[in-house]
Amino acid sequence: MQKVTLNNGVEMPILGFGVYQVPDAAECERSVAQALDVGYRLLDTAAAYENEEAVGKAIRKSGVARGELFVTTKLWIQDAGYESAKRAFQRSLDRLRLDYLDLYLIHQPFGDVHGAWRAMEELYAQGRIKAIGVSNFPPDRLMDLIVHNEVVPAVNQIETHPFHQQVDTQQFLRDNHVQIESWGPFAEGRNDIFRHETLVAMAARHGKSVAQVILRWLVQRGVVAIPKSVHAERIAENFAVFDFALSADDMRAIATMDSRQSAFFDHRDPAMVKLLGTTTFRT
Repeated sequence: MQKVTLNNGVEMPILGFGVYQVPDAAECERSVAQALDVGYRLLDTAAAYENEEAVGKAIRKSGVARGELFVTTKLWIQDAGYESAKRAFQRSLDRLRLDYLDLYLIHQPFGDVHGAWRAMEELYAQGRIKAIGVSNFPPDRLMDLIVHNEVVPAVNQIETHPFHQQVDTQQFLRDNHVQIESWGPFAEGRNDIFRHETLVAMAARHGKSVAQVILRWLVQRGVVAIPKSVHAERIAENFAVFDFALSADDMRAIATMDSRQSAFFDHRDPAMVKLLGTTTFRT
């Protein structure tokens, strides 16, 4: 498995398995078990996904050594803050039944993120987290966190797919030694992505699926990706992207698909900020 090296020297697989929108415990546990059997070692969950327990069960039953795994979970908005972040971290660890996390992310750039970050810095210093980072932080919010704290986030997990390629943001992150990670690599099927003529033609030329072309495009850009599926054949298919390469012409063709806009929502929209800030989960 190809890996990226984070700003603290920790190695992270460039391709992992996500479990967003898989709240059914049995389905989540089965899917994670299948992913581990295929060879995935990066697992991405969150308190807000309400499936940490299922992920933990799959890990324990898999027989895969803990040291081979890279487990990520996330802190939800309602738990942002110094003391509340520490409590939320322990709850996540208990649900996963792990002794430490490989990566802990602030899920959204709202609430008391500075208080949460100070708590995460302490947990990181204690060795209870191998790396700490953020998710959905635009460059200005990320810079605010960097200049007012000691530890530079290792990762920023953001919406990244062919319709929203985050080229400028990736360069900003690279300049500040923060690894970009993609959520929603397939744009959750929006804009008919799996039938887009550019991607379909490219997939045919390489003898691969559109999903594999998209994941390969991200890998070649150095973007960590965490595709999600509950279908065994697709879980295996998404992992099989290291036996071919896209050409420079392929990369340029995909670049023309960039709308430079979210396919979902704007994190700076006050109505969305309010909605996210008042949405509660079993965290």
